[in-house]
Amino acid sequence: MPVLNVIAETADACSIVLGVPEELRGRFTYRPGQFLTVRIPDGEGAGAARCYSLSSAPGADPTLRITVKRVKGGYGSNWLCDHVRPGDTLEVLPPSGRFTPDSLEADLLLFAAGSGITPVISIVNALLAGSAGSAVLFYANRDEASVIFAGELRDLAASAPDRLQVVHLLESLQGLPTVASLAALAAPHAARDAAFICGPAPFMDAVGEALGSLGMGRERIVMERFHSLSGDPFAAVENIPEESGAADSAQLKVALNGDEHLLEWPTKISLLALLRARGLQPPFSCEEGFCGACACRVLAGETKMLCNDVLEDEDLEEGLVLSCQALPMSDEVEVTFD
Repeated sequence: MPVLNVIAETADACSIVLGVPEELRGRFTYRPGQFLTVRIPDGEGAGAARCYSLSSAPGADPTLRITVKRVKGGYGSNWLCDHVRPGDTLEVLPPSGRFTPDSLEADLLLFAAGSGITPVISIVNALLAGSAGSAVLFYANRDEASVIFAGELRDLAASAPDRLQVVHLLESLQGLPTVASLAALAAPHAARDAAFICGPAPFMDAVGEALGSLGMGRERIVMERFHSLSGDPFAAVENIPEESGAADSAQLKVALNGDEHLLEWPTKISLLALLRARGLQPPFSCEEGFCGACACRVLAGETKMLCNDVLEDEDLEEGLVLSCQALPMSDEVEVTFD
């Protein structure tokens, strides 16, 4: 995907603007708050994969924009900030992620810290672009110089004061936010439809505890957690031989991208690996059970997951599974991605 521009946001963060070729526009349709998985080359023909949130917003931006903050010792963030220039090309997977509002008509409570503002500003811009929803945003940083999108947030709040309120929390002035201080800030807004939280783990845990103390149920709280990927989702698809009537396989019926498919599902092969091997295009990103991009719903039959670091109990009760971790546990299974 072509790099159109690189914007210095702060001393240690930049935004990379990507153009979308016309033939890929359908695959790169996205929802506010989602992310791209980017391939980071290593100069030896291999590479690593990293996930970066989209700071652009559908309905407000004609291009895609990811925002990257340097991490000390971080291979991906430093490579992107040091090497990517306009005219370069980046290899990316289609947008993924579940950190996105069900409706842009909602009244949202938003918490961000540091580069956690990236998916949050996407949500804010999408909300203001064409809906009646509103947002209250609390944004924590070390100091004024480290505030990403300071000017954009100021302009957005000034343009829609009845729909967006932005409150900056600066460690240099107020100290680190605590559960008690966060609860006091959130209390007047605890009746809002949903809360979205993104930032370092201690910050998100503190906000979650604060909201819980105010009686906000987990079903109204959405957190975005990223993990460094150990695998390579850009690697060639594994070949899985087709063996009709094999004893160690299940009969799979899957709804994907508006079509239904009947497949034999070997018991030791993940659902995602099977679908990709058969030439289908299911959503996915990390392939490690971290991101939730590959989630689907089991309509009939039974499956088990080898790993799950993202789905909550209520998700599991609704039949959601991670296709990258799902194996069949019954002779027949029916799932849907639609």
